[in-house]
Amino acid sequence: MITEGITSYWLQSETKGSSWPSHSNTGFISNPQQSKLVQIDHQPDNSLGSHTTTSTSLFGKEHRGGRAIPVAVIEERVEARRKLSFLNKYLTVWIFLAIFVGIVIGAAVPRVADGLNELSIGTTSVPIAIGLILMMWPPLARVKYEELREIPKQPKAKLMFGTSLTLNYVVGPLLMFALAWVFLPDNVYFRIGLILTGVARCIAMVIVWNSLAEGDAEYAAILVALNSVFQIVLYSFYAYFLVAVASDWVSPGSGTEISIGVWQVAQSVLIYLGIPFAMGIATRYLLLHKRGVDWYNDKLMPVLGKVSLLALLFTIVVMFAFKGEYILDQPLDVARVAVPLVFYFVIMFFLSFGLSIKLKFDYSHATAQSFTASSNNFELAIAVSIGVFGIESLVAFAAVIGPLVEVPVLISLVNVAFWIRKKYYDADGKPLPSA
Repeated sequence: MITEGITSYWLQSETKGSSWPSHSNTGFISNPQQSKLVQIDHQPDNSLGSHTTTSTSLFGKEHRGGRAIPVAVIEERVEARRKLSFLNKYLTVWIFLAIFVGIVIGAAVPRVADGLNELSIGTTSVPIAIGLILMMWPPLARVKYEELREIPKQPKAKLMFGTSLTLNYVVGPLLMFALAWVFLPDNVYFRIGLILTGVARCIAMVIVWNSLAEGDAEYAAILVALNSVFQIVLYSFYAYFLVAVASDWVSPGSGTEISIGVWQVAQSVLIYLGIPFAMGIATRYLLLHKRGVDWYNDKLMPVLGKVSLLALLFTIVVMFAFKGEYILDQPLDVARVAVPLVFYFVIMFFLSFGLSIKLKFDYSHATAQSFTASSNNFELAIAVSIGVFGIESLVAFAAVIGPLVEVPVLISLVNVAFWIRKKYYDADGKPLPSA
């Protein structure tokens, strides 16, 4: 888990005669002549600034991994965990505390929402844009762009990309469309807000969820880049089809004519993905060669990791403060919009992970795939809702509820991802034969 729950792992020696130390500061290591077992207390490193791949391998009656992990590697991982900052260790706690603080600020000081509205350029909230850009910059600075060209050459690359595109542009939007009609058949505006959210595929927050769950950073970068291109081309037409045409098929006369400009979509993509992508690429290519790999990974990335986490907490506080008064004044409306969203996030996550395990994708790629499929581009959905229907509309209200639900649900699913890795993957992150 991201929080302080310690997990014990049992590891078996491959070499019977190896001379292992008889004690360890991180747990205990038995003499291999006696039991050949090692117990270690270990917690995964979920810092956004440093990517540590943690593994679980259970031995004893049930042998679930193919190879033992060297004791030195285990001790190095535990030492890295011990060095985690107070912020990283209790990230889940800080996120829920940020949600609480945001709601309290928004409810106690209603003028905060008005002030945040004034800090907007068009439909773009400047505080949220700054928070998201700073939040995404460090994970994107960690991406090994020089290795991206190798990903399409991997054996299952076409299958992975095809699966991702199907989940994102067929399953996801249609599932949200169905849930909107099932849970909100009597409220056309809430329904439209959800449909616009479902069509907007994630290009921002997924970078953070994927990093926290230790997914493949390079694969995630490619997926969000693909989502960006497809959204610019397809979003306007897809949204119009579901809101105006398909809705009329479900209930004649319920279709609503909307007009969404391609530039409106492109602008959102450029702000929320283009800027942090450019910052990440510039940071890596300018500083990696100038200061060296060791300095970049060991000195700079931990610092940027803290920047990313603080930006995440800042963004959450701002988002919840923006609608804090509404959340407390209209809890039933919030709940009506939140329920189908929770179903959506959970269904998409488990569907994608289950499919990834079935197709034998390794953990890091399955994780990137699952969080990309289950997240949404709420910045785009909010911008379109405000641009087409107005900031005070119920459509915009429904769109704003999206990230307020996504944050607590997706941070919980990060912990679920670790549980899935423990249960269905071996020490190398490969699916178990029985999975």
